[in-house]
Amino acid sequence: MEQRVGETIEKYFGELKDPRLERTRLHELLDILIIALCAIIGGADNWEDVEEFGRAREAWLRTFLPLPNGIPSHDTFGRVFARLDAVAFQRSFVNWVQGVSQVLPGQVIAIDGKKPHGSKDPGIGRGAIDMVSAWATENELVLGQVKVDDKSNEITAIPELLRMLSVAGCIVTVDSMGCQVEVAQTIVDQEADYLLALKENQPLLYADVARLFADLDTSPPRSYVYEHARSFDNTHGRAEKRQCWTIADPEVVQHLRGAERWPKLQCVVRIRREYVDGEEQKCEDRFFLSSLSGAAQQMLGAVRAHWHVENKLHWVLDIAFREDDCRVRKDHGPENFAVLRHIALNLLKQEKSSRRSIHGKRLQAAWKTDYLETVLTGLLSLAPLV
Repeated sequence: MEQRVGETIEKYFGELKDPRLERTRLHELLDILIIALCAIIGGADNWEDVEEFGRAREAWLRTFLPLPNGIPSHDTFGRVFARLDAVAFQRSFVNWVQGVSQVLPGQVIAIDGKKPHGSKDPGIGRGAIDMVSAWATENELVLGQVKVDDKSNEITAIPELLRMLSVAGCIVTVDSMGCQVEVAQTIVDQEADYLLALKENQPLLYADVARLFADLDTSPPRSYVYEHARSFDNTHGRAEKRQCWTIADPEVVQHLRGAERWPKLQCVVRIRREYVDGEEQKCEDRFFLSSLSGAAQQMLGAVRAHWHVENKLHWVLDIAFREDDCRVRKDHGPENFAVLRHIALNLLKQEKSSRRSIHGKRLQAAWKTDYLETVLTGLLSLAPLV
């Protein structure tokens, strides 16, 4: 198993350029990468933890790594990952996911950003980095990620990320920050469909869509051609009703102000959420643009699936990986550590023999090398999206 894992890492990460001078290298770059990944799967949350894990598991690591100079120090891990080309590492990650998994058509790919707050460095006046990730909601995989440029925002990062991915036939969902013509065009160029949250950052179109659905509520039956679907949820002791209305009549959609700018825009969507907060009954409406044909049940499911990126990716990174507590801050270190966390999370999510939480699986991997070996087999093949 270890040999095949090493071959897979060599195949997808072997072209990474070592940032060190050759005469200063005591440890091979791929050895450093493999030790760091094993350590993070096994509970390490900083470079000191990574070194301690390596020393504790050195005998096991030597069964498949040469380690001519033993286990690198935490300073070595920190220096290497601080200087390692983060963009190249991210592309290697994407190539690995696409090489060992299959994204089937019709899947929801949620795009969203997150700031690991521990990466903030007040000493040099640098804020927390912002990583935008693509999350395959059905099979719970991070498909890729990019760091938002310090002088830019998610609007420019999202198209960059999308162009790295193979998402043909999928439904790409993005929150209101990404409701931009360029984002929609990039999704269409990638042969996917979009479902974009619409808010006041598109003021004229937002006003027209809100007015359209308000008019639908007060108009006589058959005044509009539309679809409607609803769902009820009573999990965690909280009753929630969701309704979806879609209007895909081209005679209506084409007269919305600015509609002609949006590539392949076919329908507009309203999602109404009704729930009880304490003793107060609440109702909120959200609006969306889509290149899909307007099936209300499909839209309702896709919008609901989008929020899996919050509770199945971001929440897990915060709780199980303590991402906000990580103080890796130097140069490219924060974004490279984020990529290592994403690799570890993908592998732990795909490992199904244990029914424990991600935190529990990390503990098992730290305690039992045979379980860690089972987790590592995910490097060879991630389950296809179904």
